[in-house]
Amino acid sequence: MAVSTLEDRLQERGDPVRMLRNASLGPYQFPISSEFTNWRDEQEAWRNGAVLFDQSFHMTDHYIEGPDVKRLMQHLAINSMANFRRDVAKQVVFCNYDGFVIGDAIMFILEDEKVNIVNKPINRNWVQFHIDMGDYDVEATTDFRALDNTGRRIGYRFEVQGPNAWAILEKLNGGPIEGFRFFGMGAINVAGRRVRALRHGMAGAAGLELFGPFEDYDRVRDAILDAGHGMGLLAAGSKSYSTVAHESGWFPSPLPAIYSGESMRPYREWLPADGFEANLSLGGSLVSENIEDYYLTPYDLGYGHIVNFEHEFIGRDALLAKRDRLHRQKRTLRWSRDDVLRIFASMLQEGDRYKFLDMPASHYATCPYDLVNRGGMPAGLSHYPVYSANVRGWISLALLEGDAAEPGTEVSLVWGEPDGGTRKPTVERHVQTEVACIVDACPVSVSARETYKS
Repeated sequence: MAVSTLEDRLQERGDPVRMLRNASLGPYQFPISSEFTNWRDEQEAWRNGAVLFDQSFHMTDHYIEGPDVKRLMQHLAINSMANFRRDVAKQVVFCNYDGFVIGDAIMFILEDEKVNIVNKPINRNWVQFHIDMGDYDVEATTDFRALDNTGRRIGYRFEVQGPNAWAILEKLNGGPIEGFRFFGMGAINVAGRRVRALRHGMAGAAGLELFGPFEDYDRVRDAILDAGHGMGLLAAGSKSYSTVAHESGWFPSPLPAIYSGESMRPYREWLPADGFEANLSLGGSLVSENIEDYYLTPYDLGYGHIVNFEHEFIGRDALLAKRDRLHRQKRTLRWSRDDVLRIFASMLQEGDRYKFLDMPASHYATCPYDLVNRGGMPAGLSHYPVYSANVRGWISLALLEGDAAEPGTEVSLVWGEPDGGTRKPTVERHVQTEVACIVDACPVSVSARETYKS
């Protein structure tokens, strides 16, 4: 049969878990230089100085404009839209009809009837499907991420973060920066341009995310680097950028909850067979025959505080039913130094070896899910292991159940894929092993945890 949609692909393969676990697509790509100095110094810069993250290439920008923009977002997002107005930004979360997360993104409200939704293609596709199939008076333009883009990008995006970030930004501005609230937007002066920016923070210090037309890319980037000269500013490459989510506590790649259920069939029939969702890979030691065991709720991911039941949205009734149940808690796992050394040592000896730990980020699948045990019993999952020079060790994000989520608890993580593995080209022959871990708070940075919004 002709295979043209994701639904066709699933019918052909017969099993979404097997299809995704054997998919060839590796970790999500950040198409910039791997290092500008070295990734150790670049990691430490966001704690000790300042860092420039170039986000101009790896994310999809979805511009939507028209009188029904707010109504569209009210229908799709779990968030309240009561304060929907120019110069407000939101971390919007989209769920399926059963209350499981499809994706999350940052929505920049550029004008009262114009937004830009920024993150992976997953979010753009879900929103665009409803624009195409629904009755909304809006027009949409997609600025595809660089890997999918046949031309030049529409806009640039730079993030300046770290304890020295604000001083650098005020130097860039030519004076004090005022009027920016947390997750609010405004504008500053940069090299003769008036540049719009979003305020948020990383590692407990205020910073800005600057954005504008791509023709100003070099002008603005050079001005930021010039302003940061002598103030500890380093440009971050893809290696260090791939580790940043862990210290700020953001769960970057939940599996989108789209691969099962009759309610989602029309969407699967809209998605192409060669698209991102049809080719992303599922990896790790957490293995189930049921694709829905990989789905997560907003409560699991720490987004319970933004679920707003005062409006109708997709997944509302299901989330209302789940609200008072026990949910997994988001935590950081600190990996045992001895077990990490043992894994590395296996690369230097004959016989069986353990799954390679790539430095600094060991992401070999698009959506990595590793099994976490406590006392020999399943206790949750681990996501995106990385080495951080700031904590001088390996850490990963985890979603843990019950008492296992108590900081200080000893748990173990199964590292590597089951015997026989999968056909993913990123997975070499290896054997599984267990890594002892200590549960810590999330975010792992005390300053980020205590002062993120201040």
